[in-house]
Amino acid sequence: MMADKLFSEFDPVSAKAFKQKIQYDLKGAEYNSLLWHSPEGIDVKPFYHSEDVKNIVKIPNHPGNWNIAQEIFILDPKVSAQTANDAISKGAEALFLKADEKFKIPDLFNNLENISIPLYFNLWFLEPDFANALVEEAGKRGIVVFLNCDIIGNLARSGNWFMGLEPDFKALGQVLYKNPTEKVISIDSGLYQNAGANMVQQLVYALAHANEYLNYFGEKLKDSLLTFRVSTGGNYFFEIAKIRALRLLYSALAKEYQLPETCHIIATPTRRNKVIYDYNTNMLRTTTECMSAVLGGADTILNLPYDALYHKTNDFGERISRNQLLVLKEESYFDKVSNPAEGSYYIESLTQQLAEKSLKLFKELEAGGGFLKHLKAGILQRKIKESAAKEQELFDSGKKILLGTNKYPNPDDRMKDDLELYPFVKTKPRKTLIEPIIPRRLAEKLEQERLGNEAP
Repeated sequence: MMADKLFSEFDPVSAKAFKQKIQYDLKGAEYNSLLWHSPEGIDVKPFYHSEDVKNIVKIPNHPGNWNIAQEIFILDPKVSAQTANDAISKGAEALFLKADEKFKIPDLFNNLENISIPLYFNLWFLEPDFANALVEEAGKRGIVVFLNCDIIGNLARSGNWFMGLEPDFKALGQVLYKNPTEKVISIDSGLYQNAGANMVQQLVYALAHANEYLNYFGEKLKDSLLTFRVSTGGNYFFEIAKIRALRLLYSALAKEYQLPETCHIIATPTRRNKVIYDYNTNMLRTTTECMSAVLGGADTILNLPYDALYHKTNDFGERISRNQLLVLKEESYFDKVSNPAEGSYYIESLTQQLAEKSLKLFKELEAGGGFLKHLKAGILQRKIKESAAKEQELFDSGKKILLGTNKYPNPDDRMKDDLELYPFVKTKPRKTLIEPIIPRRLAEKLEQERLGNEAP
């Protein structure tokens, strides 16, 4: 009541009046000089007003809470289970389990202690019987599993199907049809972000990628839940709007198929802006990127350890990455308000503009034959490369700044003897059906030069 009385004492101010005041204070400089032109073709203004928002769009199925995930690679399932138990005891609320070959499923589940949290699997192989066995074993224990099967994502990333177009879809169908109510299919849109796609491209390709599955399986997905894996970058407010726009776009697409309009989103900080020199700055970047994911409405957030580029998985790096999320949730109260970005004129405007631009390009892509046709023709790869080259040019010229790397670097920093992993793009000549989409960090060339100049 006091707030209503307080604000009733002030007359509303129009956007025109705000702009006139700004123009007066500029003392002759052009108002347009304050605009920032984003790579997505959006002009960011110095202020936003209710007149800038057509209407407040309700984001469908915005989650009421979010989970802290930790990634664990499965080599020996018994050891991985003990690692998982330790992570859960220290605050993990979901597990992201990676494997590049089959493992003994009972050895994993039998050694998990009183687990009731979601398990996300990232299997780098396609084996229907194994996937079905995973779901069955989890079901016996009442554990929620996300299989994250993405045969199209594998094609985009590797340049090849697992077996072939029809065999891959048939194998995926064997899992989906046996488990119609489970979370089987995912769309890895983080690949496009890490390769240099701008946000509109990321949304368009994620939507078109998903549309291939909706078009192929149709009503078979009526009881299932699609998962999107997204990567968040350093453009704080845009990243919030990107995740919100993704929910809007998928809702509209699913509605056309008369399928549930809900999707599940896993967010991870991008690798594209991460560095090996002055590596502690990575913690600052991942913190704001996780904040964007929370405010944008991700269901689960998997943080990236600050040393993930150059160190093997280690307890300290994992602890820091997990604690970053725990601080956001337990000390910064990022779990106390659902959808706090709703009503912000700036974020609402960005959300609507990203959604509108993406929907327009999505329709053009579909009219031209769809995602797979464009991928096979190399059109998507070319467009991503063009976007990445523009961003790389900004970085190389110093207009896009990574502190500690291309601005204010520490000349005494040495990394050559601290590299446990190769932090650059690995080249492995092989025959591929299509040109793969290759993730690449902005700082790679500069870092290679610095490593080469380090004294022996």
